[in-house]
Amino acid sequence: MSWLLVIAGAVVGAPLRYLTDRAIQARHDTVFPWGTFTVNVIGCMILGVLTGAVAAGAASSSLNLLLGTGLCGALTTYSTFSYETLRLAETGARFFAAANVIASVVAGLGAAFIGAALAQAIWQ
Repeated sequence: MSWLLVIAGAVVGAPLRYLTDRAIQARHDTVFPWGTFTVNVIGCMILGVLTGAVAAGAASSSLNLLLGTGLCGALTTYSTFSYETLRLAETGARFFAAANVIASVVAGLGAAFIGAALAQAIWQ
């Protein structure tokens, strides 16, 4: 039955990723993949808060499956991040490729840490 929770979260996460990516990219006239960057950082923040809430006993394993595995799993995308980074490097935008890798790792880890710290502060 837990697989239904994962599917339900993914049903929301996948279109949310696509729509968010398209809306953000349409507003930026640059080769930098702002849409993918944004959904990945948001997903890291959600997962950080959720992980902190589960660790504090404020969220159930069912909610973790729904939001963590389902929603965040479909919202975030390592494959698109990798593809866009390689595409930037191949087209000569090496600075943007390197910036994408560095900014994504730093912002993603930072968002996850802030989310977990926020959850700990709220539910401790």
